[in-house]
Amino acid sequence: MIGFNRRHRRRQIEGAAHGLYVAAVEQTRQPDFYLRLGVADNLDGRFDLLALHIFLLLNRLGHGGNELQELSQAVFDLMFADMDQNLRELGVSDLAVGGRVKTMASAFYGRVAAYEPGLADAEMMAGALARNLYRGAEVSPAVLSAMAAYVRREAAALAGQSAADLKEGRVHFGAPITP
Repeated sequence: MIGFNRRHRRRQIEGAAHGLYVAAVEQTRQPDFYLRLGVADNLDGRFDLLALHIFLLLNRLGHGGNELQELSQAVFDLMFADMDQNLRELGVSDLAVGGRVKTMASAFYGRVAAYEPGLADAEMMAGALARNLYRGAEVSPAVLSAMAAYVRREAAALAGQSAADLKEGRVHFGAPITP
């Protein structure tokens, strides 16, 4: 019976992680990010925007105590399993996929380290976004300010979303803030 309960719990966590991950992916497909907020509409830009939203999710889950820790890990694992699959579909050779995914994971950890302090400081967030989301490209101060406000607003909104909803794979992201 213990094995059944463990498998059942694992399936629940994986289902919830899938729901959260799909919500993050869907959020990154909002056209305003690319058309009005200047995120590059290419593989790198899409990865960076997804990494930002996964950071927001993992940040919220990380503040939910032990009960959300497994879910946080499952979301992370799902993101990189999806990256692996996407690279293979793009034609990256089996031998190269592992190295590419490792590079992406390293980039993700770097972004987490850059974004975390920005949650408490809009100017720091704008700088982190300029370096990571926009990769040093020319971005107007109004766009950076709007994007930083969006990230900080979403972090606060996620903090208010219940652990019960998150454990069921339900999360809500708001519309992008545009300048």
